[in-house]
Amino acid sequence: MSLSLSKTLKTAAVALALCALPAMAAADTYTIDPSHTYPNFKIDHLGFSTLHGRFNKTTGRMSMDRAKGTGSVEIVIDAASIDTGHGKRDDHLRSPDFFNVMEFPQITFTSDTVKYVGEGATVTGDLTIMGVTRSVTLEVPRINCGTHPFNKKEVCGFNATTRIKRSDFGMNYGLPGIGDEVSLDIEVEAFKD
Repeated sequence: MSLSLSKTLKTAAVALALCALPAMAAADTYTIDPSHTYPNFKIDHLGFSTLHGRFNKTTGRMSMDRAKGTGSVEIVIDAASIDTGHGKRDDHLRSPDFFNVMEFPQITFTSDTVKYVGEGATVTGDLTIMGVTRSVTLEVPRINCGTHPFNKKEVCGFNATTRIKRSDFGMNYGLPGIGDEVSLDIEVEAFKD
């Protein structure tokens, strides 16, 4: 093979590889829609009822590549945005007895371990509450992506659920009367970047 033909073939191979880079490059990335993303929780209240609440301010990003089986999630929750529908109780939940929002203003969840299962996924990552980090697995029964009917942007949405023990994060006030186990249900919608 001549030197010039060999050089031409190498140049062509490099050009093809560079053209393929965008296709191979990365997963689709999404920005969480804070007006349609609400971490909800429920917890036993003194054995009489189940207390429900949510956090009203959430931001974050995520990426998904189902073909490669990869993804990542970064969620930041404003701890002071807790809302149980009762102002005095919410103030107590913001205090050092519970979330201690002055010292720990954010609750975070980060993950780069996404396993796609059928229409959904399991997402294992680090949940940090009051400066304490624990590994948590979120169950996502179904991920639905498509074109938003109003703004015509591409959007993905899902509900993620898990259970944690608040005592694992150093939140011990009121135990055992106020339950230790907390059910979390995070409804998420995110727009493609």
